[in-house]
Amino acid sequence: MPKQTASQSIGPFFHHILIPSGKGRPGFTGSSLIRAGTKGERIRIVGCIRDGNGDPVSPAMVEIWQADADGHYRHQSDARDNDDHDQDFAGFGRAHTDLNGRFSFETVKPGPVQGRNNAPQAPHINVTIFIQGLDTHLFTRLYFADEPEANALDPVLSSVEESRRFTLVATRRETKSGVVYEFEIRMRGDGETVFFDA
Repeated sequence: MPKQTASQSIGPFFHHILIPSGKGRPGFTGSSLIRAGTKGERIRIVGCIRDGNGDPVSPAMVEIWQADADGHYRHQSDARDNDDHDQDFAGFGRAHTDLNGRFSFETVKPGPVQGRNNAPQAPHINVTIFIQGLDTHLFTRLYFADEPEANALDPVLSSVEESRRFTLVATRRETKSGVVYEFEIRMRGDGETVFFDA
């Protein structure tokens, strides 16, 4: 039996499987992480992926993984009691970019979580980016501009050169339909987003 084709981040073979909604089919993982009973402040994350020239990147896929409003991950590696996790919160979502490189998620603002050695981490969202032509995916984080005190103490954000930290911080905007956080991902060039090793 032939082996799987060479690693392609999102390209032609896997695109319709990973993001069936982009092909007009129902998906098993979508861009909404919430249900009617989900606890916490409901927010929308809107973003854009741009290349070094500032042009939109498409096709691309963005995945997010985050804690619930109380700071619990919906995962067995979260050492706290699984009963504490918000069962109405998915914790994971996937979206594809449109022709303008834009993506969006419906979620809740995560609570602070504990990191290594119980060091407090600021509320954040883990972001993974898949782009056609890249051999592997990229990891980054989204922090919230309206959490300056928590951001200042976050061990991961503090490890980033100060002049580049802004690339990880989403801006809050109040709209008629609710709170929106805007987050631009720049692949290279001026304002390149900070990417982390897995």
